[in-house]
Amino acid sequence: MSTEEKILKIGILKNGTIGSSLLLAFLMDERAEATRINVREVTSGAKMHPADHCVDTMKKLLELEPELIIMSSPNAALPGPKAAREMAGGIPTIVISDAPAKKALDEIKEKSMGYILVNCDSMIGARRPFLDPIEMSIFNSDLLKVLAITGALQVIADELNKVIMDMLDGRLPTLPQIIIDANIATEAAKFSNPYARAKAIAAFELAASVSKVTGKACFQLKERDDYMPLLAAAHEMMRKAALMCDEAREIEKFNDAVIRRPHHAKQHFLTKIKLYDKEQ
Repeated sequence: MSTEEKILKIGILKNGTIGSSLLLAFLMDERAEATRINVREVTSGAKMHPADHCVDTMKKLLELEPELIIMSSPNAALPGPKAAREMAGGIPTIVISDAPAKKALDEIKEKSMGYILVNCDSMIGARRPFLDPIEMSIFNSDLLKVLAITGALQVIADELNKVIMDMLDGRLPTLPQIIIDANIATEAAKFSNPYARAKAIAAFELAASVSKVTGKACFQLKERDDYMPLLAAAHEMMRKAALMCDEAREIEKFNDAVIRRPHHAKQHFLTKIKLYDKEQ
């Protein structure tokens, strides 16, 4: 092997925010020890309208000459994310988004891009009388716990690492085309106890249903007395989903059966289960 190993340049484009995008870079390098990848992020912040927000950030990302692009946004079918995808050219690209992005799948496939859609990555209750910075932070912390413990983030980490390892080893990558449901997520989480998995499935499904409530409250109802109770209810649903995830993880901890899959510095995954085991 050459003494100079290949270093893969990865660009992350964040237009708007979904729960799955919050820690994307760290799903590939959780301890800042990876020696074979160089990750850079460009973000439009909270806004993704008009489409110029997405186009401008994509221009900045392309200036970094990434060899792999990961694009995250709510509803990737919207004009902004679509315009950004038009600019990717032949660079291997993976779209990470939520359930409404299913409307864009045909177009994403036509561009030979990969995609990972997360059904439980539900929309926040984004109306001014309800959502302030603290409520926003609480919702996202609850959602992040759901994504982590149910296994949704493990699926994303697994799929990204497959592509990264292929490219590092000089192979043509097979880009993921996956919609993460409760079964796929909890399979990846590898629960040892069936009751822990059952709680995680329940949490995933509850979190996935939050969008139906927030969607109605944000886009259909006009009177404050009608939409405020639904906004509060949706956030309570996400809170309960997070609590069920806590319970599932505690069951696994009680049995000393929490699976841990840290990255090796060379990027491949290691595995251990019992707390004092050595990762291999």
